[in-house]
Amino acid sequence: MKIYVSGKITGLDRAEAVARFEAARERLSAQGHSVFVPTVLPDCADVPHKDYLHICHAMIDVCDAVYVLGNWRTSAGSHEEIQYAADWRKEIIYEDEATRQDGFPTVRWRQGK
Repeated sequence: MKIYVSGKITGLDRAEAVARFEAARERLSAQGHSVFVPTVLPDCADVPHKDYLHICHAMIDVCDAVYVLGNWRTSAGSHEEIQYAADWRKEIIYEDEATRQDGFPTVRWRQGK
């Protein structure tokens, strides 16, 4: 399965954010998945957040599921990515189901159903 990892980046120390995404990538890869992470994108101060989201949407487009890190609640980008994935009927997998909140997808979908 191809999985995109969503979580908080903005406002975190870059090394901390990269480490969280890399740990998720390693766990999911060890399970046999192909994993896409937004932390591979360069950290450029002159690139607007909406441009990064456009690229992240393209990664979500080619994936079957979105894996949501536990720190997503305070991330505007993660909120957008989760809704985008749900709109396109991607499977939503929460790293920690306890972090899910009302108003966000709770049903796991399989693409094509």
